Amino acid sequence: MFALPLDDNAQLRPLEPWQAQEFLDHIDRARPTVDPWIPWATRSTDLESATAVLQGYADNQAKDAARIYGIWLDDVLVGGVMFPHFDAALGVCEVGCWLEAAGEGRGLVYRASRILIDWAFRERGMSRVEWRTTPANKRSIEAARRLGMTRDGVLRQAYPYRGVRHDKEVWSVLAEDWRG
Repeated sequence: MFALPLDDNAQLRPLEPWQAQEFLDHIDRARPTVDPWIPWATRSTDLESATAVLQGYADNQAKDAARIYGIWLDDVLVGGVMFPHFDAALGVCEVGCWLEAAGEGRGLVYRASRILIDWAFRERGMSRVEWRTTPANKRSIEAARRLGMTRDGVLRQAYPYRGVRHDKEVWSVLAEDWRG
């Protein structure tokens, strides 16, 4: 297994099905702040459902269609970054993130997201990396800006959450614009 340093006390590591209990414990701590933004946070309510989320990412990674990585701070899982969608044939992928309160304010999401974006462009030859968020998620919008992304537009009523349809902003950075 690999671990990439994000700072003196934080690492980026693969997040795999065998870590489902640690993942569930983390999601239970993070739920108040991530549940509205991360669809699988709503679904990860017990060990079986948490395992299913991680197994889904493992299956999609085997198909080169998605990936998920955790952020550990002082050996405690506090968040992560992911490629919810990865289409090498089209050269387009999406990067996403989440973080519990214990990891906030340290630049961990920024550094971890840069690692993923840099890898997508330099190693995989992607043309476009997207960042999708609801207009209400101001922290996510600020993260996209800090990463040098451009707001492409809004997909109106793009997804349901608890019986209400929500807009989704699309941000992106292109390979030729990336300053990794």
